[in-house]
Amino acid sequence: MTNPDYHGMKSLEGLNPYCSMSLYGDEDMGGLREDRFGRMFPQLRPAYTRPDILRTIGEPGGAMDSGARVNRTDGVPAGIIFFGQFIDHDITLDASTSFDSVIDNPGEISNLRTPTLDLDCIYGLGPEAQPYLYEQGGAFGGVKLLTGADNPGQNGVNEHDLLRSPNGRAIIGDPRNDENRIISQLQLTIIRFHNHVAQVLHDESVADPTAKDLEGHDLYEAAREQTTWHYQWAVVNDFLTAMCGTPVVERILGCGREFYCGHTPFIPVEFSVAAYRFGHSMIPRNVQVRKGGDRFDLFDGGLGAGFSAVTDPATVVDWHELVDTPLPRSLDLADQLDTKLVSILLALPFIDGPPEDKSLATRNLRRGNAFLLPAGEKVAELMGVDDAHVTATLAKVADVNADLGNDGIPLWLYILAEAEVVGRAESDGSFKPGEGLGPVGATIVAEVLIGLLELDDHSYLGANRDFIPREEWDTLGKFATVAQPELPVLP
Repeated sequence: MTNPDYHGMKSLEGLNPYCSMSLYGDEDMGGLREDRFGRMFPQLRPAYTRPDILRTIGEPGGAMDSGARVNRTDGVPAGIIFFGQFIDHDITLDASTSFDSVIDNPGEISNLRTPTLDLDCIYGLGPEAQPYLYEQGGAFGGVKLLTGADNPGQNGVNEHDLLRSPNGRAIIGDPRNDENRIISQLQLTIIRFHNHVAQVLHDESVADPTAKDLEGHDLYEAAREQTTWHYQWAVVNDFLTAMCGTPVVERILGCGREFYCGHTPFIPVEFSVAAYRFGHSMIPRNVQVRKGGDRFDLFDGGLGAGFSAVTDPATVVDWHELVDTPLPRSLDLADQLDTKLVSILLALPFIDGPPEDKSLATRNLRRGNAFLLPAGEKVAELMGVDDAHVTATLAKVADVNADLGNDGIPLWLYILAEAEVVGRAESDGSFKPGEGLGPVGATIVAEVLIGLLELDDHSYLGANRDFIPREEWDTLGKFATVAQPELPVLP
C-alpha cells in the first residue's frame, strides 16, 4: 500500500507562487545564509511541465531507458562518479522537502551540511565533541580517526571496513556515506589518508631538529588542513576538469565567476535539484573493483548491501581499478553522460508506489517543477550560449519527448541533452559529446563548487591560493591509494 506521506508521493499543490513577482527581482545574494538553499538565477521565471509528460519521459522502456545498451565514456573513470556522490554528501542534505508543494523560497529550506567542502562528513564535530570517532591516548590520541581495523572483534573483513557498531551501522560523520559499498570504501580511504598525513607530519617534525614535535591538537589541525586541501584540490583539478572541462575550470579560476555571486557560500537549487544530478546518467550497471575479480552489478546486492559490514574480500575496492593512479591498469569507465539511465533507475525496487514514484528520472523532473526551476533554454540564453549548441540541444530534447516543444524545457533534462549532443569543452576548442557537461551544466557545477571554495576562508582557494599539493598526494588517484593497505587475497 502506498503511504501518502512518503517522500515524493503527493500531488503538486500551490501553483500560485508561479505568479509571485518577488521571484523575479534581483536577489541580494550576499544576504543568503550558509545553512539554507538559494537561487542562482532569481531573475528567471520558473518553468512548468505537465506531470503526464514527465511520467512519459521517465517511464520504464521509454525514451530515457538505456535498456541493454552498454555505452561507456572514452576516459572518465567510474570512480569519479562516486567521488561526485561523496562531494554531494559533503555539501548538501535536504531532509525536509517533498513533491507535495511548491518551494517558492528555498531560503526557508535547511541545509544540514556545511556548504564549504570541509570534510565534516569525515571529521564530524571534531575529537572533543565526538571522541568516539578518534583514537584515545597515545601519540595520536584525538588525532587519528578510527576504522574497522581498530576493532578486532568487528564482524566481517574488519581491516578493510569502516568502524561499525554491533548492529553493523558505520560510526562515521555522515551515515549516507555507507549507503553503497563504493561510497563506504571511499569514506574509509579518506579516513586512512588523514591518518597517513598525520603520521607523515608527525614523523617529519620529529626528524627535524629545528622544529617542535607536532602532536596533539596542533597535529590534528595540521593533518586536517592538509587532508582537506588535498581533497579540495582533487575536486577542482580531477573532478571538475573531468566533468566540466579544463577550459571551463581555467576560465572561472582566471576570470572569476559570472553567475554564482555574493559573499556567502550557499547551495543553489539550480545546482542541487538539476545540474548536479547529472551523475544519475553516468552510473554504470556493473563494475569491477578488483583486478581479476568478478564484475558486480551495482544494484543486485552483489557488492554487499548498504549500511552493512564488508563480509566478502572480493568486494574490497582496489582504487587502481576505478580512478587514475600511477599504475598502468585498465580502468573501469563511467557510462556516457546523456539522456539515458540504466533501466533499474526507472523502476526503483525499494519504492512502494505508482510507476512514476519509482522512476528516478520522473522524480528528478518533478522536483524541478516543485522548486520552480527556470527553463534550460532560458538559462542558456542568459549565459550567452552559442545558438548552434542551443538548437542542437533542443532537437535532442524533442527526440526524448516531442510534447515538450522548444519552450520551458526542464533544466535537468536540458543539461543531460546538452551533454549528449554538445558535451565537455576540450583544450583544443572542440567539444566532446557524452564525456562531460555542456556549457550550461558545466558553468553551474564549476562556478558553484569553485565558489564554495573561494568563499571559505579555511579552504585552499580562500586561505592560500599559492597552495601546491605534495607531489605524492597531488591527484585523487594518488591520495586514494597512498594509504591503501595490502588487499585480501582473492579466492
